[in-house]
Amino acid sequence: MTAIPGSGLLKGMKVTLKTLFTKPVTVNYPKVKEVPVPRARGVIALDQDACTVCMLCARSCPDWCIYIEGHKEEKQPDKPGGRVRVRATLDRFDIDYALCMYCGICVEVCPFDALFWTPEYEYSESTMADLMHDMDRLQDWLATVPEPPAVES
Repeated sequence: MTAIPGSGLLKGMKVTLKTLFTKPVTVNYPKVKEVPVPRARGVIALDQDACTVCMLCARSCPDWCIYIEGHKEEKQPDKPGGRVRVRATLDRFDIDYALCMYCGICVEVCPFDALFWTPEYEYSESTMADLMHDMDRLQDWLATVPEPPAVES
């Protein structure tokens, strides 16, 4: 069996013409933004008011990309004769996204719901040093966190 000369070219042109008039599967990214699915894993947001500096997220992170610092402050009692309470205050909460592997362990292990997944995926930087997000930048991502799904009863 000998192949007809140029048959491979004809098969290739057939495939080209067939796919030329079909709708493309991909999107033209910078011009057309893809809408992520609900509850997609993008960047991690921080609720500073909910964080108690317990360090569970930093200790459970397999990449050690979370850096936390805090101090204790005394809170005066609300009523006379009450005891003085001590509360941990967050000084530093940084996530290095150059190291993060987006496993989500930090979000799952947080007992105070201070960390959330956001669907934002556009946070690339020109240098790796800019991928270190401080607590103010992580707090800004909190506005993009979608509402959790309703609980079925």
